[in-house]
Amino acid sequence: MSDADRKPTEAEEILSETQKLKEEAAESQKSETTQTAEPQPSEATPSSEEPSSQRQSNIVFVGIKPLLTYVTATLTQLATQPTVTIKARGKRITQAVDVSQMIVKRMNTVGYMVNKVSISSDSLTSQDGKQRNVSSIEIDLTKK
Repeated sequence: MSDADRKPTEAEEILSETQKLKEEAAESQKSETTQTAEPQPSEATPSSEEPSSQRQSNIVFVGIKPLLTYVTATLTQLATQPTVTIKARGKRITQAVDVSQMIVKRMNTVGYMVNKVSISSDSLTSQDGKQRNVSSIEIDLTKK
């Protein structure tokens, strides 16, 4: 069987889709010029400045990094934690949903599922001093 006749494996399909997502993320970061009322957390895990007793290692904050960064961080935590929460605010809510759906739909052989989704709105003070309402979402992923 030649390489042209061979059907790609699921892993190869995920890798090719991942490459496409990386390219889309790079393009969207170039075109993005505006910011929300408060800067989004840009770390996949909490910063090392927090004391270890207050650290919650089962939370992934979605920010400005490429989408695959958060998918990888979530999958890494799901390997050791029973539940992982994906959190995002404002414009990043769509990315958080994309992260959760990539894991649930593409990793269906492993058996991850969305356990709970919470939406809320926070009142924040913007840089110009005005009170703004910013939507937020929390998506809990678990293994079946």
